[in-house]
Amino acid sequence: MERIKFDISELQAFVATAENSSFRIAAERLCLSAPALSRRIERLEDALGTKLLERTTRHVQLTAIGQEFLTEARAALEGLETAVQRVNDQTLPRRGSVTVACIPSVANHLLPNALRAFAAEYPEVQVHVIDENASHVLDAVVRGRADFGVSFTGSQEPGIQFETWTRERYVLAMLHSHAWACRSEIAWTELAGERLVSVSHQSSNRLLLDQVMAGLPDQPMAWYECNHVTGALALVEAGLGMAAIPQLALPESHPKLRGVPLTEPQLWRTLGLIKKRGRVLSPAAESLKTRLLAAHVDL
Repeated sequence: MERIKFDISELQAFVATAENSSFRIAAERLCLSAPALSRRIERLEDALGTKLLERTTRHVQLTAIGQEFLTEARAALEGLETAVQRVNDQTLPRRGSVTVACIPSVANHLLPNALRAFAAEYPEVQVHVIDENASHVLDAVVRGRADFGVSFTGSQEPGIQFETWTRERYVLAMLHSHAWACRSEIAWTELAGERLVSVSHQSSNRLLLDQVMAGLPDQPMAWYECNHVTGALALVEAGLGMAAIPQLALPESHPKLRGVPLTEPQLWRTLGLIKKRGRVLSPAAESLKTRLLAAHVDL
């Protein structure tokens, strides 16, 4: 097979132009003149033997082949960036950066203590936290934007390694002044007729909640919906209702709210650390992962 020769700068020029649909904007972002940028793309097209971009006086548009090549070019640049970062982290084990993606309950209540201990060992390592819902966490790990993630989804993904960490059950969050706050458990059937606050369908928690509620004789009604559990808890604090949430999202020390375990049935979710299969973590990322695994989770 004949080898196709082009360099990274030509790939970068093509990706920047395709993403911005403009030679001018791409040239500015790459600190190049427009003619220099154009020459790089022409060399790339000559090497490939095909047109990647259709040029007009006002617009730049990808050809069909260009659209397909853009996906591969992005992946190649991301892979190279990851490889370079990995080498840097290996050769400078006390420097570099770590990116961890995790669901908000972990980011708010477990990650800070792990990071405090991590910072004492790796004071020169920068940490980027992607605190998003479960689908975004999984996507960040799959696309290589995060070294690893913490979530309750991903165990069924063929390209993901899921390392079980702990389980947490769902509780009903309410004000300390609520009549049910002194109870040890509450059955799902008792929620019928109560004013509830729920997460929306954009939250991965909603699927688990809907599966339970589908089996109830009387469907509880959500009067308020939020995209995230933190928003739902704010409405509960305001006295607008109660919310079924994961236990980690509501610490026992909360000054206004209490979580009472839901039962009949009990609802649990398994939390795990996820990473791409075959990905070798840097010493710093491995250390942070280990500290999270060792974090005390009293559920």
